[in-house]
Amino acid sequence: MQNYARVDLAFERGEGAYLFDGDGARYLDFGSGIAVTVLGHCHPHLVAALTGQAAKLWHCSNLFRIPEQERLAERLAANSFAAKAFFCNSGAEAVEAGLKLVRRYHDETGHPERYRVITFEGSFHGRTLATISAGTNAAHQKGFAPLVDGFDHVAFGNLNEVRAAIGPETAAILVEPVQGEGGIHPADPAFLDGLRAVCDEFGLLLFFDEVQTGIGRTGKLFGYQWSNVAPDLMSVAKGLGGGFPVAALLATDAAAKAIVPGSHGSTFGGNPLAMAAANAVLDVLLADGFLARAAQVGRVLMERTRAVAARHPKVIAEVRGRGLMIGLKCAVPSASLNDALRKRRVLAVTAADNVVRFLPPLIIEAAHVDEAMAALEDACRELAA
Repeated sequence: MQNYARVDLAFERGEGAYLFDGDGARYLDFGSGIAVTVLGHCHPHLVAALTGQAAKLWHCSNLFRIPEQERLAERLAANSFAAKAFFCNSGAEAVEAGLKLVRRYHDETGHPERYRVITFEGSFHGRTLATISAGTNAAHQKGFAPLVDGFDHVAFGNLNEVRAAIGPETAAILVEPVQGEGGIHPADPAFLDGLRAVCDEFGLLLFFDEVQTGIGRTGKLFGYQWSNVAPDLMSVAKGLGGGFPVAALLATDAAAKAIVPGSHGSTFGGNPLAMAAANAVLDVLLADGFLARAAQVGRVLMERTRAVAARHPKVIAEVRGRGLMIGLKCAVPSASLNDALRKRRVLAVTAADNVVRFLPPLIIEAAHVDEAMAALEDACRELAA
């Protein structure tokens, strides 16, 4: 089906921060499959874990215990606010699971009338009917009316609008710590503090969508860890498997108690192959110094990108983001800058608000930053001319 506006470029293999096409041309991958390949391509530890598991067991279903699933849940809980984890295959599934949990939680606690969720302008939560309804991208919603009822949209960062939107049917607030598809808009920590206070005041669940910000992307394991608050539930995907499809809904014990046998499930969720990949990713990310080094490289990349932007204000109007999640707000069409970078064999990703995103693997080093900045400088010179 013609649902992707694909570039006429095909890759044959990958190694570290690079992709290679069929002719052997090398491209610096600063898109990471849209924030997915956090350890680059063909990381030896991931390859060993996945091939080792492939030789033993691929699938057995959740009718039985899956020891590596239990181990992954314990590790995610130990390194986050959460007490429980549900495993699925994609970010949209993790968000859907969270939306179901929100309704079930209030039903179980005696408030079945509570089902509405406050979300934010510029948000993106997936491509299912419910998640496009939770988001606000008109292009994603066109042709799919009627949208799923139950979502109230307010301005991102505006606590007054949040409070005004709360009614007797409000159940939760769903927010991205950094809006990704919306154009790389980091939430002010004070705004997240305010959301936590509002949820506590009105008995709402605070739901963080960390499909893009999670698994080290912002310089900490999870984006919420830059603030003083923790959510009640959180969706995680993209980087969790380092390129293998896997996602999770994490929740506090109080919230997770609403989910009982038969209330939710996934045929492939938490399968042995996915669990081997995700545990291997955590082996690397949780090693001493890894995230600190990635955060430092992110600071350097941000500084260098802003320096290029300052020299070319007619091409790049603003640079924003957190960690290795950087948005270049363009003064020219974002597609033009993205195309110019690709001509110089640097891959990036566009987003809403006329933004080009840098989402490199967390393993990049100074030499990769130098290479990307040389290409960006040259692309900006061309576009400015």
